[in-house]
Order: sequence, then C-alpha cells, then structure tokens
Amino acid sequence: MSGSNGRSLGRRTFVLGSAAAAGTAALAGPLATSASAASFGWSDDGSNYVVDTGASLVFKVSKTNGDLTSLAYKGTEYQGYGGKNSHVESGLGTSTVTIAQSGSTILISVTYGTLKHYYAARSGENNVYLWTNKADDSVTATRYIVRVKAGLFLNDEPDSYTYAPTVIESADIFEKSDGQTRAKHYSKLRVMDYNYIGWTTGSVGLWIVRSNHEKASGGPFYRSLLRHQSADGGGLYEILYYGENQTEPERFGLQGPYVIALTDGGAPSSSLYAGTLTTSWADSLGISGYVSASGRGRVAGVGISGRDTAYAYTVGLANSAAQYWGSARSSDGYFSIAGVLPGTYTLTVFKGELAVYTGSVTVTAGATTTLNTIAIASSNDPSNASAIWRINNWDGTPSGFKNADLMTYAHPSDVRAASWTGNVVIGSGTETSSFPCYLWKDVNSGIIVYFKLTAAQAAAAHTLRIGVTTAYANGRPQVVVNDTWTSAVPAAPTQPSTRSLTVGSYRGNNNTFTYSVPASAWLTDTSSYNTLKIYVASGSGTTSFLSAGTSIDAIDLLA
Repeated sequence: MSGSNGRSLGRRTFVLGSAAAAGTAALAGPLATSASAASFGWSDDGSNYVVDTGASLVFKVSKTNGDLTSLAYKGTEYQGYGGKNSHVESGLGTSTVTIAQSGSTILISVTYGTLKHYYAARSGENNVYLWTNKADDSVTATRYIVRVKAGLFLNDEPDSYTYAPTVIESADIFEKSDGQTRAKHYSKLRVMDYNYIGWTTGSVGLWIVRSNHEKASGGPFYRSLLRHQSADGGGLYEILYYGENQTEPERFGLQGPYVIALTDGGAPSSSLYAGTLTTSWADSLGISGYVSASGRGRVAGVGISGRDTAYAYTVGLANSAAQYWGSARSSDGYFSIAGVLPGTYTLTVFKGELAVYTGSVTVTAGATTTLNTIAIASSNDPSNASAIWRINNWDGTPSGFKNADLMTYAHPSDVRAASWTGNVVIGSGTETSSFPCYLWKDVNSGIIVYFKLTAAQAAAAHTLRIGVTTAYANGRPQVVVNDTWTSAVPAAPTQPSTRSLTVGSYRGNNNTFTYSVPASAWLTDTSSYNTLKIYVASGSGTTSFLSAGTSIDAIDLLA
C-alpha cells in the first residue's frame, strides 16, 4: 500500500496503511495519528496485519497462521502469556490469511484446510468480532482462547484457577495450601447464565461476549471452560465444542459472532449480547456459512399450562444442525426464540433442567411460527405423583442436596465440602440438605434412608424411584430394603463417557430408575424404622472420586 505514517504504541513501532472514509474503498495517503475514527485502517508490518479500530484498540493478526499476536488497548499490551498467542484451539498452523476493507469494516479471513476463521473490526469500536466455521472433523477446533498477560488483572474469581503445589487429578485439577481446589473446568455458570466473561480492574475491562452457541452442543444447561488464571497469565474461552460430559454429537458450521470487548472498566455493551446483537454490516462480507437475519425465523408460544410456578421453565430447540433456547415468562409461559435457522426442530420444555414436554416445530426463513398453549401433562412431571415420602423435588438437578452448589466450582475433595457420608431420617426436616448430591462406589455407597410406614402402607407393594442427572463409569443405584430384599442391578442408561462429577458437571442425561418393592420387604412393626440402603453398582471406574458414581435428582417412595 502506498503512503505510510510511522506510529508508536508503547515500544512497538509499525506502519499503518491508508484509512478509508466511511463507505469508500481504502485510498493511498497518510493516516491521522489521533485515537479517533480518523485513524481507522490497517497495515502490513511484514509478519502481521495490524488493525487500528480508530478508537483505543489496535490488534495484530499473524499472516502465517491467523493467531492474534497483539491486543493493545490505550497503549497497554494485553495479549500473551507464556509466549503464546490467542488463537483457535492451540493454534492452526500455516494458513492462508487475507484482509479486506469495506467502508467502516475490516475483515481478516483465515483458511486452514476446511476450517475458516474470521476477525472483524468496526470503525470507532473497541471490539474484535470473531467467527469460526468448522466444516467437519478433519480439524480439531473446539475453542477460541484469548491469552492475557500476567499481572494485569487480579486472580480473585472463585471459579478461576491457579496452578497450585498439589495435583490431585489428571494433571488439571489442583489443591491450594488451604485445601481449596481449582481447575479450568470449574465454570460455575451454565451457558444460559452468562452473556460475557472476563475481568476488570475498575478502569479497564477485558471480556469475551459469547455467541448464541447455535452450532455448539449440550443445550442451555451445559457447563464448560470459561476462564482461568495462573502465574504466567490468564485465558478467556469461547467454547465451540467441548467433549467433557457432553450429551450431544458435535455440530458443524459457522459459530459467531463472539466478541473480544475492551471497556473502561464496565461490562461490555448489552448490544453485543447473543440475541440482541445485530450484524447487518456483516451481511455482505462473504463470511462462509453466514446467514443474515432475513434468512432466519422465529418461534413464539402463547403460553405453557401445567407448570409448577415455583420453577423457571426453559424452551429448547434442537436438531443435528443447530440449537437454541429461550426462557418462558413466569406469569403465563409465553416464550419467543428468534434468529433460528430454517428447519424442523425438537422442541423441549424444561422444568428447571428436567424435560417435561417434547414436540416438533418447523421454522421458515423470514416468518414466525406461532404455537398455541403447550399443555404439560400431569404425568410428565414426576413431582405430581403421590408419594409416601420424597427427598428433594424433581427438577433435573441435584440442587438442594448436600454439597450441590459447591460441586459446580470445586472438586469433591475440597476442604469446603461437607462429609460425603451420613444417613438420612425421613421426617427430620433435613432429608434433602443431609443427603449427598453425588454417590460413589468407593466413597459413600450404602447411604441409608430411615423411614416409617403405617400398617396400611406396609401391607402393600410400592414403587421406589431414584432420579439421576448423570453418571460416571456407568454408576447406577442398586437398593436393599431392610437387609432382606435386594433389587436387581439396573441396566446402565446412556451417559457421557468422560469425567463429570469431578470437573464441575452434573449435566448428563436425566434418567429415572424404578424399583418394585414387594409388601413382604416392609417391617410390620409401625414403630420401627425401615431401612433403604442405596449402593452404587458398576464394574468400571477406578478409586475414590473416580470410582463409579452418579448425581441424584430426587428419591421418592410412591403411595
């Protein structure tokens, strides 16, 4: 490019190419040096494309492999720890990297085999917009990670990890000297719980604003890596596909935009959030797999009847190509899910995280599919069944059980965890809070539930139900009543094959085990406690917290 203007940023000196007036192609000539839209443009420093957003952000992308090699905000370099760049996965390798400017937008395109990745900048914005299109499984690409220099942000987040003296599991879970545990897996938040993740000093904020995850897997309740910090720096993730405790196959196609946003300390603008971000300016950029708003549809439901108003309800759409979700309004169950790719989807209504209705819906580009009131049958919610006693309510999660909240951001061995053993007495008022959220073959198998029955109840057979949310190493419950009646070992349901309970995830496939207990198993003395012992059966797993295990949703004895 002809014309240049030497400009320094900290200790880095580079040459800026010519800027373009809004709506016109780039012209040769010097650039203004002020931090304003007038400085918007790009240059080639020999190794990188250098983009000045015309605000306070300048970033560089390697011409060799598409790595983000510099992220400088107000003269401070934020990119890089441990000598590593920011990039897709752990770096793509030699790629074809090109740059183009169209008016107030600059687009850098990276091609590596069948994978295409994009960076975009807008004049006057301190944002980097990113898209990643993984067409097939020929390329390992499961994340984008922004690698941040050490010392720029405090490592004070409860779900952020630091390398600690003691490795307690698989070289990626650590114990601090105070007995607390840390791992990059402990995200604490489900996908639907956050719009962005990052850090702030109060005067500078660095964030990743997540995409709508339409090509990700696992649904709205999935947890995966979000951020980590260590002695040599920190990382912020946008997970494109994560296999840990994953319930769905990988989806392929374009994911994005997700956004690296720099601020003056506050949260990123809500206009960038998934579901509200409009990118009509990207419609004509030629991004592979890009579908504009006009090529998408919407699903709206007038309401949901049969709900338990004590719980939040979520509506999910999923097929092999895409996934979406939206919250149902608490007053009447109305929901609206926009920006949906055309196709036929399975529609699922979740009470908490428990599926209580499934149906089918077809979405057409440019149109709204309106659904009449969805009626949840009473029999679809197991909480509606009459029970002699029940421990916890059925909502598809272990919430309420002992240690349940801690387990989304700590290892079961964490010093903050209450004892995993201890028995439960029905009628004590502490049935749920004293029952452990997880059971392991090698840790607390054989938990005992004590309960009394009336003479009429003891004279009849009853169905016992145990609901689980995931399992590790095919762990599933086998029960013994009064040391005289033992159930068969139930068949193992389909569950993810990876770690789960030790990496902050209880979200697998919900399953209900039922046991038909004959009347002969009960004690006829109504003043005595019956005993229910719950064991974990499986020939898989290793020892301790990696022995076969399962996460509990609810337990009840039906009337």
